[in-house]
Amino acid sequence: MGVEEGSSPCDGEAQAAQLRSQAFDRKQQQRGGWITFPFIAATMAGLTLAAGGWINNFIVFMIGEFNVKSIDAAQLWNVVNGCTSMFPVVGAIVADSFLGNFSVICISSLFSLLGIILLLLCSTIDSLRPPPCDQNGPNSCITASRLQLSILYLAITLATIGVGGTRFTIGALGADQFDDPRHQGSFFNWYLFTLYTSSAISATAVVYVEDNVSWGWGFGICAASNVVGLAIFASGGRFYRPVKPKGSPFTGLARVVVAAVRKRNVVVSSKSEDYYDRADNGGVNLVAATPTGAFKFLNRAALLTEGDTKPDGSIAKLWKLCTLQQVEDLKTLIRISPLWSTGILLSTPLAVQMSLATLQAITMNRHIGPHFKIPAGSMLVFIMVSCCIALIFIERFFFPMWQKVAGRFPPPLQRIGIGHVLCALSMAVSAIVESKRLEKAHNIGANSIVPMSVLWLVPQLALAGMGEAFHFPGNNAFLYQEFPLALKSTATAMVAMMIAIAFYLSTAVVGIVQKVTNWLPDNINEGRMDKVYWVCFGLGGVNFVYYLGCAWFYKYQGLAKVADENKA
Repeated sequence: MGVEEGSSPCDGEAQAAQLRSQAFDRKQQQRGGWITFPFIAATMAGLTLAAGGWINNFIVFMIGEFNVKSIDAAQLWNVVNGCTSMFPVVGAIVADSFLGNFSVICISSLFSLLGIILLLLCSTIDSLRPPPCDQNGPNSCITASRLQLSILYLAITLATIGVGGTRFTIGALGADQFDDPRHQGSFFNWYLFTLYTSSAISATAVVYVEDNVSWGWGFGICAASNVVGLAIFASGGRFYRPVKPKGSPFTGLARVVVAAVRKRNVVVSSKSEDYYDRADNGGVNLVAATPTGAFKFLNRAALLTEGDTKPDGSIAKLWKLCTLQQVEDLKTLIRISPLWSTGILLSTPLAVQMSLATLQAITMNRHIGPHFKIPAGSMLVFIMVSCCIALIFIERFFFPMWQKVAGRFPPPLQRIGIGHVLCALSMAVSAIVESKRLEKAHNIGANSIVPMSVLWLVPQLALAGMGEAFHFPGNNAFLYQEFPLALKSTATAMVAMMIAIAFYLSTAVVGIVQKVTNWLPDNINEGRMDKVYWVCFGLGGVNFVYYLGCAWFYKYQGLAKVADENKA
């Protein structure tokens, strides 16, 4: 019973396994879509509110609670931001290769919670931080002990790992819920809108609590937001469309290089039968049977030679033969890398601006009316607010207008180019405003609060936010849609890596400026920060020319089909 005559029990088991696999695939296809967005958005909001509560006010926290000098605090802030943007690359690799996005987000959220709890303890237990400077006079500040700094750095490390493992991995998980690239593009716009809206709330409400109530209450709100975000994310698990990890794709890419070098003396063939076109899972590659002509040296990695395969057709020596899919995946990364690199020099001036704007705000008149004073750490909220407003404009007016005039969806590279221009203009406005601030500072004395409203910083920050509304989701959409299928989570993390390198470079730029010039003394009223901004403007202009060259020569791969669909 149960097994037909002439068939073996093994055949019945194979058929049953196939039926189970088909049922599983149908179940997964029923998941995903916009029904998952409320859970993803709420998770993003809760975790971002938690992270923004300590990141946005980190400079003020280090200066006021741990007696760190202003420029040193700004440099530490750049390093922390660099780490929060670099760790997503590690998280993406783990997600793509081993655990999947869902597990990485859950684990990272727990790390974030532990870090914030330690920050809460540092702010509420007197023995975990040095005494305030005003207890011993302005020139006798006691530096933090080794134990105090160790606990602080442990807290920052855990919280930073948590931010890195969630922020961009959530973006990749969200994009996985959609099959249509146009929906993916809209998702990234609303993803960034959610990110910046919650960041704006943390940069105003939470920072205000930290400055005017207590650091303990502020960090307590961050911890509660973290718990709520994690709970909402877990509750939506039954709706998410999971993507199973398939092992490290980077190993396959490394094999391509090694195999190509080992076969460097083999003559490249133009015949499709001379290349190995099986996929790793035994199926068929998604690329043509013959490798493309670009980077021909790498084609040797998939070229069949004697002893490369077993009798059943599988690869005999993994580091001597690769699939055509792996070869073309590596070529895709090589093609994208110049455009990706332009984002580094685009983000570097912005990172410099974000850290120095807080120092500018500390020296300016931050009163609005007789009773309210804007926290210095809240000034970055104007970047977020302007970005959110610009995103609504882009989604509701710019995209439809472009599609009506051009007959197609605006390509990501053109959106990124607009972002380049706006960010460069932001640097020029920053330089002009800073020159006015310094003029007033020199007239009243270096150690006084400059009689100039902090709202003068709003135009430069608003331009930066508008620029991010174009280039940030544009880069996310471009990389996600152009990256190889096996590297989708890594694609969104590459934007984070771009920002991370930019923050590290901004730290190096500020350090070099401090050593070779007198533009950035500890008292910025005695310096020439306007010249730093003009240097950033020059970097942005040169980088924009480089970007135009890269964009001109780039040919879309994954987006080519999307353009055809939009015309249909």
